[in-house]
Formats: sequence, C-alpha cells, structure tokens
Amino acid sequence: MCPEDPLKFLEEKIREIMEKGLDSILWDTCIDSSLRPKLKRISETYLHILFGLNDEQLMTDELCGKAWNFYSKNLKKVYFQEWMQYCLLRKNSRALVKRKMAVAAAHYDTRITRVVVQKWRAWVQFRKELTALAAMRIQKVFNDSLHKIILKAWHAEAQSSAKTKAYFERLVKGDQEEYFDKQDDVQYSSTSETVKDEISNIPEKAVLQIFHYINLIDLARCAQVSRTWMLLTQASSIWTDIDFSSVKHKMQDKTLINILKKWRPYVVRLNLRGCSSLHWPSFKSISECKNLQDLNVSECQGLNDESMRLISEGCPALLYLNLSYTDITNGTLRLLSRSFSNLQYLSLAYCRKFTDKGLQYLGSGKGCHKLIYLDLSGCIQISVDGFRYIANSCSEIKHLVINDMPTLTDKCIQALVEKCQQIMSVVFLDSPHLSDVAFKALAECKLVKVRIEGNNRITDLSFKLMSKSCPQIKHIYMADCQKITDVSLKTISPLKYILVLNLADCVRISDAGLRSFLEGSSGTKLRELNLTNCIHVTDASLMKIAQRCHNLTYLNMRYCESVTDAGIEALGNMTSLISIDISGTTVSDMSLAALGHTRRMKELSVSECRKITDMGIQKFCQGAKDLEYCDVSYCFQLTNETVKALAFNCHQLTSLNIAGCHKMTDLCVQYLSGVCHYLHFLDISGCIYLTDKTLKYLWKGCTQLRILKMLYCRNITK
Repeated sequence: MCPEDPLKFLEEKIREIMEKGLDSILWDTCIDSSLRPKLKRISETYLHILFGLNDEQLMTDELCGKAWNFYSKNLKKVYFQEWMQYCLLRKNSRALVKRKMAVAAAHYDTRITRVVVQKWRAWVQFRKELTALAAMRIQKVFNDSLHKIILKAWHAEAQSSAKTKAYFERLVKGDQEEYFDKQDDVQYSSTSETVKDEISNIPEKAVLQIFHYINLIDLARCAQVSRTWMLLTQASSIWTDIDFSSVKHKMQDKTLINILKKWRPYVVRLNLRGCSSLHWPSFKSISECKNLQDLNVSECQGLNDESMRLISEGCPALLYLNLSYTDITNGTLRLLSRSFSNLQYLSLAYCRKFTDKGLQYLGSGKGCHKLIYLDLSGCIQISVDGFRYIANSCSEIKHLVINDMPTLTDKCIQALVEKCQQIMSVVFLDSPHLSDVAFKALAECKLVKVRIEGNNRITDLSFKLMSKSCPQIKHIYMADCQKITDVSLKTISPLKYILVLNLADCVRISDAGLRSFLEGSSGTKLRELNLTNCIHVTDASLMKIAQRCHNLTYLNMRYCESVTDAGIEALGNMTSLISIDISGTTVSDMSLAALGHTRRMKELSVSECRKITDMGIQKFCQGAKDLEYCDVSYCFQLTNETVKALAFNCHQLTSLNIAGCHKMTDLCVQYLSGVCHYLHFLDISGCIYLTDKTLKYLWKGCTQLRILKMLYCRNITK
C-alpha cells in the first residue's frame, strides 16, 4: 500500500483536493481504488469487520435490552457517584462549620479571659504598689528604730569604755579609792576591798569558754583583773586540759608541781611538748593524776625509762601518749604493754634508742591490742622483724604514720599488712624505697587516706590498685612522685568519694588527665586540689575546674607556668573557693579582679607574680572583705597603696607577707597598725625603705603580733 514515490504521491493528491474542493473528500480518498474496502455506506460499518454482524443482528430486542440495561447501570453509577460527592461535600461543610465555631468559641473565651486578666493584673499591680509603699514605710520606721537602738547601744558602750579606761588609768596611778568614792553603788567587804568593773558583767559561762583558749600566763593575768575573775580562773573545768607547751621556755619543776598538786583530780589532758627543763620530780607529780587520759611529753629531754615507770604506775587510764623526740628505750615499750592496756594513740616518732626487741614487748603481758594510731616517723633502726612484731601485737591499727624513714621498704609494709588488715590511712613522707609492691599489699586494706611524698618508684599501677580495691578512698596525696602520669588520673576517675587530691610536683600531669578525673564521679565533690609545679597544666584545666568543681574550697596552682588570666578569670564565679595560691604564674590584675567576685576568699597567695600592680590588689580587696591571709611577696610593682587597700578593706587580716616589695615605706605599716588589730604574722624582709618608725607603729597598733620577720631591712637600727 505504500507508494513508490511518496513525495510525488502527496503532490498529486494535494492537487486533486484543490481541484475538487474539500467537500468531496472522503475518508478513503487517498487510498488506491484497487485497495479500497468494499463497504456499503448505509448498511455496512466497521462492526461487520470487527464482529461480523449483519443488519438483523444489530437491531434485535435482546441487544436493545442489553444496551438499555448497560445504559441504566452506567447512569445509576454516575448518579450515585454524584450523590456521594454531594453527601461528602455537605459532610465536609458541616465539619468545617463546626471547626470554625470551635475556633470562634476559643477566640471568644480568650478575649474574655484576656479582659479578665488585664483587669486582674491592673488590680494586682495596684496592690503591689500599695504593699511596696507600706513596706517602704515600715522599713523606714524599722530603720529609724534600729538606728536609735544602735545609737543608744553605741552611747552606752562608749560610756562603758570611758569608765573602764578611767578605772584602769586610776588603778595604775594608785588612786582607785578616790575613783570608787564617786561611784554610788560600790561597796567594800570587811576583809578586803573588792574592785569590780563592768567587764565582770560578762556571763560566767562565756568567760569560762574564753579562759579555755588562753595560755597559762594570760590566765594568771586574768586572775588579777578582779575578784570575780580570780574565782573563775579557779574553776575545775578550765584545768581539765592544761597546755604547758605555750610557756615551755619558762616551765620549771616547781611550777608544774604546784599546779598539778592543786588540780590533779581534774586533769584529763596534759601537754608538755618542748618542756625540756622538767625532771624526775615533775614526772612524779604527773603520775599522781589518776584520771589522765592524754599525755604529750614530746621533746622532753628529761624523760627516761624511770620517769615512764612512774607514769605507768599512776596513770593506767591513758588513751593518748606522745613520746616523740625522747630518749626512751626498750624498757618503756615493755611498760606500755604491761600498764596501758587501753592505749589507742601512740607516737614513737624519732625515738631511736629502742630496737626490734622492744617492739616485740608490745605483744607481751596485756599488750597494746587496742592501739589504732601509730607514728613511727624517723625510727630508722626498725627492721622487717620489728614491723612483724608490731603486726603480731597491734593488729587493730587503723592509722599508720611513717615519715622520714629511708630504710622503709616494701617488705616492711608486707610484714605489717599481713595481720593488720584494718588500716584506713597511711602516711609515708620521704620514704623513697617504697614501690608498687607495697601498694599491692596495702590494697588488701580498705584505705581511705593515702599520703606519699618524694618517691620515684611508685607508678600508675598504684593508682590502678587503689581504684580497684579502695572504693571508699577520700584523700590522695602523691606529691613529688615523678612517675605518675595522666593514666593515674584516668584510672581513679570512677572513684566516687575523693575530697582531697594533691599531685604537687608531679610534672607529667597534663590537661588530658585532669579532664578525665574532673569529668568522673568525684569531680563535683572535690574540696582540695593541689597542682603545684604541674607545668603542663593550662587554662583548659582551670575552665574545667570552674565548670565541674562546685564544692572546691582550696586550689593551689603555684608555679604552673602555663596558667594565664583567661584561666583564673574562669574561677571568678566559684563562690565556694576560700583559698587560692597562684604564686609564680604570669597572671595580672585581671585575674585578681575576677577572684574578688568570689566574696568568700580568706587566703590569697600571689608571690612572685611580677605583673600584679596596686590596681589589681585594690579591685580584689573590694570583694574579699573576709581575707585573713595574704602573700604578695616579691611583687616588685606593689607600693603602699596595696597595703592601704588591704588594711581598710580586710579588717580580719591575721597574716601578711610583703617581703621583697622594695617600694614599701613606713606609711604602709602605719596603715596596718591603724586598722588590722588581729595581725599575728608579718614579714617585711627586704623592704629597704622601712625605718624605726615601723616598729613604733606596730608596737602601738598591732598588739596581737606574734611573729615579725624583718631581714635585710637596713634602715631599722638595733
């Protein structure tokens, strides 16, 4: 059916159409006449070709019925679909109307509520204004009343002070009789004249509590104030605890014997530390104190085995006994086991005349089986056998102190721990030969406190043992242990109860280890942290400390060279911080200004911080009103203005170190003497411009000064 030349075929047909017109065109015009289908125009259609139907088949009743049914079904289907759409439309319309009504109702309720709230708010604001006005008036009345009370009290106190001052002045001049004649209510007894001043009006209980804290010399002076005070100084409750160490250079046998002879039934605690002038009569008198429970005879050169024999015979109730720095021998240790069966605390520190044989005596007789505290510091003569004897005799030991003992080895600790399984705290300062082996033995005990210093053999393994075997440990002191690294801190990070962590001079500690520990269980509970000379610790650690350590009270970052102002400023929001040491760092005034925001700071040490000036100290002091200890030594830029700021803001100051501050003059000491009446310690060494006026100011104003250091003050004469 395809023409041989399609283009020519199309050209011919187009001409034919143009000649005949469009009306003559049929559907088969373009088909060759020989190929056209033979169809009738009226009676024949394509149905003949598709279905082979003739005229009779197309018009039958059956076909008409089927066609009608088909048409009816289609029509019903169309009507049903239209009806469904109509129903859905009505349903959607009703739902839309319902939603709109709900929104309208909510809007109406909101508008009504808003109106009510606005009226209520206006009423509340009005009531607040009335309340504030009433409170202001009440506060004003209260303040006026308080001011009146304060003024009256101040006036009464001023009068009382004036009368007291006049009394003592007249008492010194010797004309007290004339003075008391002017007082209407003063009466004299027939036997002696009673001088009574207003100080005697202090309640007796308060006076007795005060007398408990003063030394014997001051107590004797108090007895001379009045008859009342003299009687109070004779109260037996004051003489239950007698401390002769504060007057050790003046103590003689006669004085001690007289005091103990009068108060021996009441004496419970007796401190004779450093009283080197006492001899046999004094110890004989001590043996008569039958109720004595606590005895400290440390550094008493006159103490020997015979003296201890007297004490052991007369004082069987002793619980605490300190024999450190004495010349006792094995004989005394034999007496301890025989006579002091209740002894709980024993110190033999630096007693080097007893031997292992003496320690063996501790288990003989009744034995010191109740001993829970033992101090063997400096006893280098003790061998492994000696520690084995201690373990056999004193298996209940909980607290062990062995300092300054270079002969202490792992075998000594192993021999001791073999039977002493209840040890809770150990202190091994300057014991360089201990290693992880000793800690492996101690791991069998449930340690709570560990203190080790100056040891180069202990490694991270010891921390691993602590983490595994000592879950209740609270105090870790590992200073100057060079082999400790960040691994140790990561190991103990799961521990939950660490309160004190001291890693001073552990130079291999860095930010990574600290971060692991601080993010652990004890980070939020830590109270004391010492990182002195940890040169790899940076500001990142300080920021983590500020973020995690909300209970930290003591922080030492001395000589941490990588710490800058950015790290210290992060600590400014730590309200719990009480003491901080950042000496030898590169911090400046910005750090001090930030630390002043803590408000609770009591101790500050910024020695050798060359960038600190008077401005930084002034900003710090404005917030640190409760400061008690301050060390600004060798801060070369500081002048008198620094001391002025300290004196007039920090009235509770008790210790001040300005050594090496060469710009200080007599004026700074004058500031101190005028305000800081509680000053106990002052170091002005190297302040080359101070003169004799400094001593005059201190003598007049700082009456409680106990220690004064003034080396290299060349303008102060003899």
